[in-house]
Amino acid sequence: MAQGAPHVWRPYCQMKTARPPLPVARTEGVRIVLEDGRSLIDGIASWWTACHGYNHPHIRQAIVRQLEAAPHVMFGGLAHAPAYRLAARLAAMLPGELDHVFFAESGSVSVEIAMKMALQYWINRGIRGRTRFLSFAGGYHGDTLATMTVCDPEEGMHSLFAGVMPGQHIAPLPRDAASEAALEAVLERHGGEIAAMLVEPRVQGAGGMLFHDDAVLARLRRLADAHDVLLIFDEIFTGFGRTGDLFACQGSGVTPDIVTLSKALTGGTLPLSAAVASRKVFEAFWSDDPGAALMHGPTYMANPLACAAANASLDLFEAGAWKPDVARINRGLAEGLAPCRDLPGVTDVRTLGAIGVVEFDAPVDVSGLCARFAAEGVWIRPMGKVVYLTPPLVIGDDDLAILTGAVVRVLKA
Repeated sequence: MAQGAPHVWRPYCQMKTARPPLPVARTEGVRIVLEDGRSLIDGIASWWTACHGYNHPHIRQAIVRQLEAAPHVMFGGLAHAPAYRLAARLAAMLPGELDHVFFAESGSVSVEIAMKMALQYWINRGIRGRTRFLSFAGGYHGDTLATMTVCDPEEGMHSLFAGVMPGQHIAPLPRDAASEAALEAVLERHGGEIAAMLVEPRVQGAGGMLFHDDAVLARLRRLADAHDVLLIFDEIFTGFGRTGDLFACQGSGVTPDIVTLSKALTGGTLPLSAAVASRKVFEAFWSDDPGAALMHGPTYMANPLACAAANASLDLFEAGAWKPDVARINRGLAEGLAPCRDLPGVTDVRTLGAIGVVEFDAPVDVSGLCARFAAEGVWIRPMGKVVYLTPPLVIGDDDLAILTGAVVRVLKA
């Protein structure tokens, strides 16, 4: 056992029975190099963050330059150029009037901030009682206390905490006319207490890689407007090219009132997130009354190193190579995972953008499969009922074929 290992409390595992983690020595490109010398192709981009691969020289150089100037400074009463530049660039990239950027460190916290914005939006307008949220079955928005309340209550990870926090309204996504009518009935009954609807556009990620089309988002926008509730898009997973558009809200033609971003924002280097509000939402806080301000301020919000990394990552997205790469990866995933359709227990094989999913009829053995995949030279961590691939957007065809081939071989075995 590595020195210090007994003192580390690891995520998502029973510490008493869990297998030891694989010790990492370094990363490069699409590979994780272990201390024993083995090299694993990363099939999930370190939980969807390393979109440009690891140790990208452009991002690394930007971080080094910023480290020499100022690694951190508080954002209360002070500011700095990397944050201003990043906020302006995100506002220009996002659709509509999504142009007021509030920074934080983690995705879960950015969702909490978006929820807090939505609650105070109504308070600042003098409207009381808008204290609940409406989210959707299959959704997953984080592990902090408030975000747990808007996750699917049946997904399992947070079931121990049922009743600890106020309950929210959870409904099926409006995939057709019948489910749209059912959602409208919920809004007609409870709209007066709902501050906002919250959804992961196009893909419900950690809830099972569940896909839905853009017509669902159009229905949500229409219903939000009809019942005067805010619409929040959680693009922590779907943002930055993963579904084929830079942002799902951009490609879908549906603009939310608030969007949350994180994961690939810094290209898998440093923690950073953002809740980006529309002008309409921001104007509810624009006042001579100090009590109308958003009283929130994470200590490391707008960290200069993270902002420098994010600006460098946006440089790479602006260069444009990611878009044909996503289309190429989609073809490779569809072809490479197709043999899984005939395997026992498999209920679906699906792809969207740079996402490939093999779904089973029951939960899979995550720890056992991780070990088998590592023996094949790949790093893939399943979840729930799905084995999925979300590789770095720079992965080459040969490495992608190794990933999909490993999935087929391991699942056949």
